[in-house]
Amino acid sequence: MTKRNIPVKMNETYTLSIRDLGIHGEGIGSVEDFTVFVPGALPGETVTARIVSAKKSYAQGRLISVDSPSPFRTKPECPAYLACGGCQISHLTYEGQLALKEKRVKDVVSRLGGFSEDLVLPILPADHPWNYRNKMAVPVSQVTGGPVIGYYRQGSHQVVPIDGCLIQEEENNRVLRFAQGFMARHHVQGYNEKSRKGSVRHIMARTGDKGEVMVVIVTATPTLPFAELWVKEMRQLLPEVVSIYHNVQKSPGNVILGQTLHHLWGRKTLTATLAGLSFEVSPFSFFQVHKDQAEKLYAKALEYADLTGSETVIDAYCGTGTISLCLAKKAKKVIGIEIVEAAIEDAGRNADFNHVENVEFHAADAGKLMPKLYKEGLRPDVIVMDPVRAGCSEDVLKAAAAMEPKRIVYVSCNPATFARDAKVLAGLGYTLKKVQPVDMFPQTMHVETVALLEK
Repeated sequence: MTKRNIPVKMNETYTLSIRDLGIHGEGIGSVEDFTVFVPGALPGETVTARIVSAKKSYAQGRLISVDSPSPFRTKPECPAYLACGGCQISHLTYEGQLALKEKRVKDVVSRLGGFSEDLVLPILPADHPWNYRNKMAVPVSQVTGGPVIGYYRQGSHQVVPIDGCLIQEEENNRVLRFAQGFMARHHVQGYNEKSRKGSVRHIMARTGDKGEVMVVIVTATPTLPFAELWVKEMRQLLPEVVSIYHNVQKSPGNVILGQTLHHLWGRKTLTATLAGLSFEVSPFSFFQVHKDQAEKLYAKALEYADLTGSETVIDAYCGTGTISLCLAKKAKKVIGIEIVEAAIEDAGRNADFNHVENVEFHAADAGKLMPKLYKEGLRPDVIVMDPVRAGCSEDVLKAAAAMEPKRIVYVSCNPATFARDAKVLAGLGYTLKKVQPVDMFPQTMHVETVALLEK
């Protein structure tokens, strides 16, 4: 086989036509059919880029100039945008973001699934594309000048200092600024990942109903320096804070919370409502970070389930039971299945808290439990799937199809794995009827979908 010559050279500049964006929001162009990724470039633009790295099959370019700008290009509102890795496409107008995400869903449904892109409906936009996240978890590091709190620079663990995030609810930003001031005043050390020295690793905040806030201070050390003072000053300066925890995470890596949790002050849980249901949220609980869009997503899933009150529904990958409890309001019975036992425990508590009695939860592998339930005589009318980004296992897809429900509602956070799974379900006798994209996370490349498949 002839070895291909790479048509680009290091540190040379090239003019590129950008045709698409990559998964991290980087522009994609070509030099003689050789792919070049250019962060900061947008589809439809002609740009000049300098090659900064070259591999066998692609190169990375640094944007030098935008020679022909996209009509959707805009100046990012965030002053830390170019350095911070939290958002990827804030240099694209919101109209442009929506068009990009809708196109992305159409592309994968057609290219990977083999379906008509006409099945993809217009994307559901966010009413508020800024200040929407109700949960914040910011890393803390220690540098020569003292502790730094912010977000990681994209592709690294270097913390970019910020004094607020434009996609966070303002209550969370107030916690961030308080932590910056407190640690500076009292000379509290941040954590150095390389030396594994220092104390505070993360500041986490969750905003619930009525602007009430839970704060979790995560340390690498078994004790929290100035613990009583953290509580005293936070109560004085942040009256919206109703719960304060200290979490210990000694293990290296990207997992934010450790298993050791100390309740320092206030309530042990935070109350948050979603789709008319109330949830008691703890530091470890999963809860949708964009409440308004999650309600649109769940409403669309309920619409596609088309429940009349007589149906039995299986909610595979049910997590903490949020979709299950929404379904239970309109179904005869809902069976939630989730392999993570802690999530099932939360689901049971959420059902009790909302006085929902027509739902049952099982800590099990859905691919193994569903065939067992089928042999026992269970015939669900609807199966709802909401898997992780990797999509459904083949066992779950085959088990679901074997139960012959009238409808399968597939909720996905990854259009590519959804398209792959929909193709498998089509081979098992199901017809894809429609796909609804939902913009759950404005300013980022992420897009959610809800799809209906029928027997």
